[in-house]
Amino acid sequence: MFRFATPAAFGLFLPLAFAVWRVYRRRPTRALMYSMASRISGRPTLRSKLVHVCPALAVAGTALSIVALARPQTFLSRVRRTADAIAIQMVVDISGSMEALDMSEKTAAGWKLRTRLDAVKEAFARFVEKRPDDLIGLVAFGGFATTRCPLTTDHSALMHILKGLEVPATGPHSTQEETLTAIGDALATACARLEKADLKSKIIVLLSDGVSNTGIVKPEEATQLAKSMKIKVYTIGVGSSGEAPFKVRDVLGNEVIRRFIVEMDENLLRHIASETGGRYFNVRDPHGLEQALADIDRLEKTRVSEDVFNRYDEWFQMLLAPGLALAVLGTAASMAIARRLT
Repeated sequence: MFRFATPAAFGLFLPLAFAVWRVYRRRPTRALMYSMASRISGRPTLRSKLVHVCPALAVAGTALSIVALARPQTFLSRVRRTADAIAIQMVVDISGSMEALDMSEKTAAGWKLRTRLDAVKEAFARFVEKRPDDLIGLVAFGGFATTRCPLTTDHSALMHILKGLEVPATGPHSTQEETLTAIGDALATACARLEKADLKSKIIVLLSDGVSNTGIVKPEEATQLAKSMKIKVYTIGVGSSGEAPFKVRDVLGNEVIRRFIVEMDENLLRHIASETGGRYFNVRDPHGLEQALADIDRLEKTRVSEDVFNRYDEWFQMLLAPGLALAVLGTAASMAIARRLT
């Protein structure tokens, strides 16, 4: 749709019309006495033509500037719509074990290396695509939990943050906490973020591959907190316990694949889910996430109303620049050729 944001600016056309009348009204002519009128050329000169064109340029430029002041815009309508929504807090493990490559896939071109975190991010992205109306936030945790994105319906911003989610680099300047797993702190942080959400249904989707081995809040305490707040927690275990391949660098700096022992506390994840009324899934099962989404769809939802505002596209700058240029050019040319402003 198209509109003018400040149509009152068109009132400036009234003084412009008066100015045009003043410029082009019939003026008294001046004459000189010649002895022979036949010697006067009847052909109009270039200068005489420009005398009439220059004011027209100034008028056209002023008219364009007035239209620019009216702020022409294209926009989509503002509507009020209702939708069924859930408040969902995604909690993603980014501890060191999430770099395990046991989620890699074999393709016709060879092995496509994929870490556990890559698999989680892909699953998360598919999950968000199916929840366009839900409030979704993101908490990431290793040895400590941080809120990466508050509850929002701006899923494009959420996806941008998710894309940049990485396992902290290990090295001489890294801390031991970056390689640990604080499931209790992460769950408690997610509960705090959901506390003030106005929606009736509030859930947490916890994705982890490790064992809770640090943190201020114990997983059992965080589970009871979620239960008391009537927040269902769906837990998703990534990978399994045992040997898992990792990409590391040897003494020469070359990347090689080495196997290390990893451990996942599936019993804890099952306990958290069962205590809060949720369910436990494992991403090794290709149908696991779809089952989780189907189960979430059956939750009681809250019907919410919202105003939808769309971005305005302003067009005044495309008129203002040429308008000012024509006005200045016409005025300057009139002063140079006709020795007057108009």
